[in-house]
Amino acid sequence: MKLPDSLMNSLTSVVGFDREAFEKVHASDEQVTSIRINPSKLSEAPLPPEGGIWDFAVSWSQYGYYLNKRPSFTFDPLFHAGCYYVQEASSMFLEQALRQTMDISGSLKVLDLSAAPGGKSTHIQSLISKESLLVSNEVIRSRANTLKENIIKWGSDNVIVTNNDPKDFSKVEDYFDVIVADVPCSGSGLFRREPEAIEEWSENNVSLCSQRQQRILADALPALKKDGILIYSTCSYSKEEDEKIAEWLTGTLAVNDRGPTFESCRLSIDKFPGIIETISGNGTYGYRFWPDKIKGEGFFIACFRKRGGGETETRHKARMMNPGKKELATIGKWIRMGDHELIRRENTIYAWSSWLSDDMSYILSKLKVIYSGVRVGELMKDKLVPDHALAMSKLVNDSVERVELNYDQAIQYLQRKDLKLEGVVAGWKLACYQNHPLGWMNVLANRINNYYPKELRILKERQ
Repeated sequence: MKLPDSLMNSLTSVVGFDREAFEKVHASDEQVTSIRINPSKLSEAPLPPEGGIWDFAVSWSQYGYYLNKRPSFTFDPLFHAGCYYVQEASSMFLEQALRQTMDISGSLKVLDLSAAPGGKSTHIQSLISKESLLVSNEVIRSRANTLKENIIKWGSDNVIVTNNDPKDFSKVEDYFDVIVADVPCSGSGLFRREPEAIEEWSENNVSLCSQRQQRILADALPALKKDGILIYSTCSYSKEEDEKIAEWLTGTLAVNDRGPTFESCRLSIDKFPGIIETISGNGTYGYRFWPDKIKGEGFFIACFRKRGGGETETRHKARMMNPGKKELATIGKWIRMGDHELIRRENTIYAWSSWLSDDMSYILSKLKVIYSGVRVGELMKDKLVPDHALAMSKLVNDSVERVELNYDQAIQYLQRKDLKLEGVVAGWKLACYQNHPLGWMNVLANRINNYYPKELRILKERQ
């Protein structure tokens, strides 16, 4: 692996950079594999697919684990059930940034600004309280659809997925308690995992990314309320995208815009040896992850508290339609209502948390929303056709019959192939593997209709 000379020379003055060790780790064949479990579905890491063992936990994440080899997650039904997410370990330090700057047990409004494919959003959702709202945004529509699929798989009911440009968030000024901005960057921190990124790297691209990062932040930060927290991160080693952006946030941005100031937050890393703290000339703190010092890829993160800004104004909600009594009776057979409100958009039924319905309605009135709460299903005459999102959620009524599949049957189901099951009576069933729902099937007199979504099905065959 030939690393760009211009990158290596630019890192000479960066705290923690050890050229010999850096080159050695990039020349090795080591691949670090880590997952983060879904605490709403698992209490501990599952047995790794295809054998293997968990090496040890990711020290800075309550739910993160390292694997001693990388299996084919495609053929693990628990992966498709949303029991865990395959995520790079360094980026899980977001958990410490949240825990050390906010009271995550309270009711928060959090924006994940550049959220696709969903690693950070599913992580945030696992950390915040059920009374908190996460707005998970992606500007590119195709990537927003992938984000939506991962949010659904995670089983979340307190998340809204939006497809907006950062500047659109000026419509919800002074609204969010936390903005997480894992911004697009030149990608040098991923060279070891994605060697093809080396060919795309250039000093010019670093400069362009730095300018884009400033624009993204300047556009989105009006949505952060007074005393709110900004968590900024990249997978770049370049100071122009890391410390220089942090210095711009705490200095130039406020001066030029004559707006609120941003105060750097110092994090405690005593329990996490190998993470390097950097302190810029203006006293701004940042945290670097070098792959020769920690078990993970290159990463940078910094936190800021917004000082000044306006107060939260009265929010105007969108008018929402609720199902009628007859429809509620039909839907009630499928869902445990609990603290949820049912919303009808044409023939589609959504379940929103009662605590969050006003906020969800407000976001719907201001932004381009492509998914919210839990999509329960479609009303067709006097029946409900259940949605895959309902199967993935924790809202399915206990009276709905579940059918346990063995491993081979589960893979057939996930490939959307025909199933032959003995002794299963007719009707809609929740297909499960190790008691974890995979999706719906409808058992008829002479066949079983497989309702696993076509776009999610496993396309390849096991070797």
